[in-house]
Amino acid sequence: MTIRVVVADDQELVRSGFAMILDAQPGIEVVAEAADGAEAAEAVRLQGADVALLDIRMPGTDGIEACRAISTATDCRTIMLTTFDSDEYVYEALHAGASGFLLKDVRRDDLVHAVRVVAEGDSLLAPTVARRLVEEFRSRPRPAWAPSSAALDALTTRERETLLHLARGLSNAEIAAALTVSEHTVKTHVGNVLAKLGLRDRIQAVICAYETGLVTAGAPAAAGLPADDPSAGGDGSAGSPAGASRRPHQDRSPGRSPRGL
Repeated sequence: MTIRVVVADDQELVRSGFAMILDAQPGIEVVAEAADGAEAAEAVRLQGADVALLDIRMPGTDGIEACRAISTATDCRTIMLTTFDSDEYVYEALHAGASGFLLKDVRRDDLVHAVRVVAEGDSLLAPTVARRLVEEFRSRPRPAWAPSSAALDALTTRERETLLHLARGLSNAEIAAALTVSEHTVKTHVGNVLAKLGLRDRIQAVICAYETGLVTAGAPAAAGLPADDPSAGGDGSAGSPAGASRRPHQDRSPGRSPRGL
């Protein structure tokens, strides 16, 4: 099946460059380009796009508002683009429904990979952006509108454990190893978590884990897992959200590929 993509950026050269790269890939078709968020949202609606690549900062309707409109009205998934890995809008963009977040200097292969990953229903963050998200969680008080921890009561013990590991940024394979189950079983648990909590994807699951208080940023271990439990990551990584587990933190080279969640 062909992945239909809308590319939105107020800089024509940037926009056309991304569009050219993606349109040249097998199984990907750029169905529209847009210069602002309003045009992007309308193009997604008219073209029935699967993925929207949105510059986070555009005049008029910016990428965050466009992302919110697209996520509310369509099944299209969004990847946000920014020039700065310290962009203060990371948190807002993810809350608006973004499924991926990349820097504009992303490598060609990583851009294509990101579109494919997000189109398949997964989520993706560049490691530097994930670190920014950690900082946001640490600096912000838990909002009054955050989901109630009572919402987690619908989860089974295994599903809650799976959510804890998602909040640490573990892949399905790593969660399977930690829980001593198959990857297929992990996928089932992840699907159940998303369905029961009404979440779009793994990124929203991470946000939910923090905002319900299930996980506290910077905590020595995830709630419910002893600090000396090998599956909890006794090195203090248990409080790190998506894309910021031990390995991405150790490799801080700017050229590191984004990691699918």
